[in-house]
Formats: sequence, C-alpha cells, structure tokens
Amino acid sequence: MDLNVLLSNRLAGYLGQDAHGHPTFRYADSWRQTPGAYPLSLALPLTENSAPAATLSAVLWGLLPDNEALLQRWASRFQVSSRNPVALLSHVGEDCAGAVQFVRRERLAAVLAGEDDRQEALSLHEVAQRLQRIRVDQIAARQPDDVGQFSLAGAQPKIALMQRDDGGWAIPAGRIPTTHILKPPSGDYDGFVENEVFCLRLASQLGMSAASTEMICMEDAQAIAVTRFDRVRTAQGWQRVHQEDFCQALGVMPHIKYQNQGGPGPADLARVLWEHSSKPRADVERLLQALQFNYLIGGTDAHAKNYSLLIGAQGNVRLAPLYDISSALPYAHLQQRKIKMAMKIGSHYRWWDVRLADWEATADGMTLDPQKALSGLFDMATQLPGIARALLAELQAEGMRHPVLERLVDGISASCQHCLRQFEQSAT
Repeated sequence: MDLNVLLSNRLAGYLGQDAHGHPTFRYADSWRQTPGAYPLSLALPLTENSAPAATLSAVLWGLLPDNEALLQRWASRFQVSSRNPVALLSHVGEDCAGAVQFVRRERLAAVLAGEDDRQEALSLHEVAQRLQRIRVDQIAARQPDDVGQFSLAGAQPKIALMQRDDGGWAIPAGRIPTTHILKPPSGDYDGFVENEVFCLRLASQLGMSAASTEMICMEDAQAIAVTRFDRVRTAQGWQRVHQEDFCQALGVMPHIKYQNQGGPGPADLARVLWEHSSKPRADVERLLQALQFNYLIGGTDAHAKNYSLLIGAQGNVRLAPLYDISSALPYAHLQQRKIKMAMKIGSHYRWWDVRLADWEATADGMTLDPQKALSGLFDMATQLPGIARALLAELQAEGMRHPVLERLVDGISASCQHCLRQFEQSAT
C-alpha cells in the first residue's frame, strides 16, 4: 500500500510499508528542490533519505486518535488492521493536523487538480445530532457517506468541520480543509465546555497566544468551537498551515505523552525550541510562561501532545498557540492537594508540592534565567485573580453562567494566594 504525501497541496513524499509491515517514507526530489520546502516533521529532516521506522511510527500515530476503541471501529469499517497507521491514514488521512494530506494513488491527480474540491453542507440539526452521538460513540464523528475525510489526534471526542461564509457548517473534501474543531462536553466533568473556553480566553487576556474558542449551542447540543490555527484564510481560500506536536517532533509515541510515563518534560520541549525555533529565546520563554499559567490555574493535562509547533516555509518554526487547556480546580472530588501536573516542575508532579525552588530548577533546565522565571511567576500570580474575575463578568454578560466558572475563579484566586505566600515566606 502506497500513499502520496502532500504538503501545502504539493507532492512532498511517499508513504509505504516494507516487507515486515513497518512504515517507510521518503521525500520526493521535486519537494526537496521546491523553494520554501519544509519537513513533514522535525524528526524527519529533509536531508535524510529514509526515516527510522520507530520515529516515523511516532509521527504517524500522532496524527490519529488516541482512542483504541475508535481505532478498532475504524479498522472494522475499513477492513484494515487497527495497528497499521498507514492503512488507517489511507482512509482518513486527507485532512489531518497541519498541512499534510495522505492521498491514495488513484485519487492523486483529482486532488491535485482540485477536481474533488467540494463542500457538503450540514444543517444545524445534523451538526447537533453528530455532537450528541460522539459523546457516546466517537465513530459517529464520521459517517460512511461523508464526502471528506479527517483524522484528529487526542483522546477527547471531537469533529472537524468547515465553517462557511454564511456561518453554517460543512464537510469539505479534496484540497479544501476543515477550519474548526467542535468538542462536546465531557461526561466526567460538569461545565467542561465553559471551563475550557474560560481558560483559553484567560490565557489570551494575559497576552499569551491561545486558540480562539467560543461556546456554541445547537438544539440540545453544546460544544466548544475551536478555530484551527493550522488553517489560514487567503485570497485563494482556506489554506493549510503545517504543525506538529512535541511528541511527534521528538519521535515519541503518543501513548508516552505524560512525563511520568517516560514522556517529554519541560527541558525536552525547550531543547527542541532552542534547536529549531526561528526565535528560540522568545519561544522558550513563552513555553515557561505556559507552564506557569497551567500551574496557577490547575491545568493538569498540559502534556507534550498539548504543546505544538508551527512549521512554515524554509523551515521557519515557532511555538504554536495554546490549546486544550482546562482546570481541575473547580472539581472537589479531584482533591487539590493530590492532583498531579502532566510535566514535572523541578522535583514534583504533585501540584500542591511545587515550590519556588522547583521553578528555579525548571527554568535552569530550560536554559533560562531562574530569577527572571520567579519574577514572571510572581507577576502572573499577582495579576491573574483580577483578570479572571473581570473575565467572569464579561462571560456572564454574554450569557455564560454555569456555576463551574465561579468555582474556577475562586480556585484560581486561592492557587495564586498559595503561590504568593511562598514568595512572602522566602522574603522573611
């Protein structure tokens, strides 16, 4: 089975399998010679003729859902192995994270020529039905007769759609990309939609780059609508922008995304930025700021797959906007003193145990000034409660009144006070 790999609507390489079923990939010579060419992954440099199977597998699995049951259902529907990423991508890989498309040989000419470019409009009722269904069955995100394909990484139920100029929704095909990701509420956490919208808007109001989100309601269905930052509107229409998460960039399988399971930590992510970013110091400082923000809001799921890189022409690399941020603080059953961070801060995973010395050690491990790191943490802990309270009033005025938001703002205020007390104690 061979797949053509497109980047920015151009043939960039070829994906296949060897005699043992291991994935293989090579760049097309024409892509290497293209002005502005960039790699499929930082782990797969343009200068290399072949890719190690383990590294390539990590890149490919990083494009697929982190949900074994869903992969099994796809495998059954498409009559392929659920452990074969090449086979799965041959059916769902024409719209993935970033600018990559995996296109079967018989479809290549039509896709490149735009012959298959089309949109299948969905009514609000149809979108609402899909959102309701995927809460209990993730395979319902894609119907057998849908015109397009998409694959979204991660474990949460979600669907990818295109928002039309009239505000309606559609399933795109061919070169036309999806533009938004819609995620229904979590059955485990009340007010999950409001929680994530609040946290991402809070990050933005602090001056951090974060994905644009809003809460949408359709009939009885509710969802977070996330504007994709790997899509951009141009005079020629919507275009894909390449991205990958840090697990992919490091050649780490997605199931090892948590540091305590052997996955990447802050120093590993910083090393990638120091080596590849077009503005390394600025991006490493942004990464540290994101870690501090997640600490202060009790964002416990900020693992290596929830940080990404944008990859542009000539290999221009920048840290991507923040996404998939929510807080554990409003949920009493999680017991704040026992909740753990996705990445170790200094010597600790446990949120309550993190001390100022741990932030100094983390900054040092990221090759940043520890004292500047503490100064930034102090400023954020000082400003955050007031900004959070003002944002709450703003969202309530917009009609978002779920009680989780009051608990979240109170939790953030208490978290910041807990942090500031450490500064007071260190000064005495």
